[in-house]
Amino acid sequence: MQWLSDRIGDYLNNLGAYRTMMDFGDVVEILIIALLLYYILVWMKNTRAWALLKGLIIICIFLLLAYFFNMTTILWIAQNVLSFAAIALIVVIQPELRKALEELGKKNILASVIPFDTGHREEFFSEKTIGEIVKACVEMGKARTGALIVIEQQETLKDYERTGITVDGVVTSQLLINIFEHNTPLHDGAVIIRGNRIVSATCYLPLSDNLGLSKELGTRHRAGVGISEVTDSLTVIVSEETGKISAAYEGVLDRNLSAEQLRQRMQEILNGVQEESSKEKRIWKGRSKLKK
Repeated sequence: MQWLSDRIGDYLNNLGAYRTMMDFGDVVEILIIALLLYYILVWMKNTRAWALLKGLIIICIFLLLAYFFNMTTILWIAQNVLSFAAIALIVVIQPELRKALEELGKKNILASVIPFDTGHREEFFSEKTIGEIVKACVEMGKARTGALIVIEQQETLKDYERTGITVDGVVTSQLLINIFEHNTPLHDGAVIIRGNRIVSATCYLPLSDNLGLSKELGTRHRAGVGISEVTDSLTVIVSEETGKISAAYEGVLDRNLSAEQLRQRMQEILNGVQEESSKEKRIWKGRSKLKK
């Protein structure tokens, strides 16, 4: 115990010596690191990495005790294992790391300086298309026909489009109902809509890892939330069991929507995307004039 007391005393003395050397830059650096740690913990809270973090904390506490009690064999084993632990950790949380980087890329931090998405789409779905989708979802809900409809926004869905079968047809309620009708070749999987056309059917989507989703939700809903987490698409889901309509956007699932609520949700997103696109056009037109 005397050895532990001496160690704590030395640490406090060194801490007091370093405190006199801190300047404004050190304070800013501490605040930045604290902010980064906070956002990392918030991000990890709803992922599988949270359980992994708790396991790492337990291991660190065990190694700290081994250091205090001078357990040399355990420390030697830990020292040799830690060289591989970093690589193993990256492999284990690779899906979470990829998801975090995708979310960071979607923040458009440098969008005002560097145009990363210079080839974005100009056409968006119209009011007529909204009406056709709402009508189809209501009819399929009454008949308890499951459906998964993904509406593309600014970010392309071509990678997921390639997993399905090309359709390339104008969006109509009759076409959507026929696609998702039971025992038809195209009913299984998701439909992708670009602009006012159905471009592909039977597409495979990534499943959400969100631990906060209700356990009663099936694969269709988890796929709808999953694609909304990794892209800016709007996903409309019709439950085969209950006939209820849901919508997923930016990882948030709105359940039990009425026809009017679904229409309003789609109009809000449509108007928001169009306003953002118009704003980007005005910015770049202004820049081109200044260059001239």
